[in-house]
Amino acid sequence: MTLADLFAHPIIQAPMAGGATTPELVAAVSNAGGLGSLAAPLLSPQTILEQAEKIRELTQRPFAINLFIQQTPQPTPEAVEQAAEMLKPVWQSFGWTSLPMPDKWCEEFAAQFDALITARPAVASFTFSILTREQVERLHAADIFVVGTATNVAEAQAWEQAGADAVCAQGIEAGGHRGTFIGAQDAGLGTMALVPQVADAIRLPVIAAGGIMDGRGIAAAFKLGAQAVQIGTAFLTCEESGIHPAYKQRLIDAANAPAKAVTRLTRTFSGRYARGLVNRFVDAMQTVEQQLPAYPVQNALTGSIRAHAGKIGDTELMSLWAGQGVAMSRAMPAAELIAAFMSEIQHDENTDAARK
Repeated sequence: MTLADLFAHPIIQAPMAGGATTPELVAAVSNAGGLGSLAAPLLSPQTILEQAEKIRELTQRPFAINLFIQQTPQPTPEAVEQAAEMLKPVWQSFGWTSLPMPDKWCEEFAAQFDALITARPAVASFTFSILTREQVERLHAADIFVVGTATNVAEAQAWEQAGADAVCAQGIEAGGHRGTFIGAQDAGLGTMALVPQVADAIRLPVIAAGGIMDGRGIAAAFKLGAQAVQIGTAFLTCEESGIHPAYKQRLIDAANAPAKAVTRLTRTFSGRYARGLVNRFVDAMQTVEQQLPAYPVQNALTGSIRAHAGKIGDTELMSLWAGQGVAMSRAMPAAELIAAFMSEIQHDENTDAARK
């Protein structure tokens, strides 16, 4: 199987954890000729299987499942208590007397990996770390195409050596979590600088990600050496997206007031750098940002805060992941967005031809 075999249009809907990538969104993208992706890092093995089955009820076309490669942490009670104390200015604003503790820090990666292989999507993508060659071989034995995330050339080369089938080159403009596993998470190249360097350094197909919101960005990525693009933020405002309506409205408002569409890399919500719209939570926690525990501990500790913020519709305390192109967001069904992308690519090509 090659990358081109996976879709009619070389557009991958990015896997976005936290409920955005509903089976309906994944299927709608695949049915429109792109490649839908289910974000499964926060899902139990059973839920992964159930959602894969639901996607198959909605589409006969290929789709992807994404996981975070991670170890289950064992923080000390003292470290957890300190982290909860640092979050006190936020949870105390709800009138809580203490921060609710999570039942577990994360799902077990090994069990999720087994479930992914059982689900047998056409594509499996990974971020936060790298698989062993043996794990890649298990996926290949199940006829699963393997995509690794890289934020620099060294990571892309490591994925090639591990046996991956393609590399997603994630520029620093991208919304959500950085996929970095070699180097600093808050550093990195922009998409326009990263993609050609990765394309020159490896023999695998390169997928461009980060800041791409329309056909112009897609066409530019192809000119830089990418064979496909992965787009996240633009799909968050689709009607099939599962994000909170108030979150979706913040993205649409950003499109109407570009000067207010300010994003920042922050580890305040999850303990790992991720890009999102700046809000009161990000600002309030900035002074202790570097002292907060690493992912997934911080992510689990803020889970109750984010859930309560969602319940009361307070976007100032939600994690509003979005890329630097958020001001170009537009609200429409996923199929219409894919069609718009393809029309804009054609327009860009016609404009280039006219200039020549």
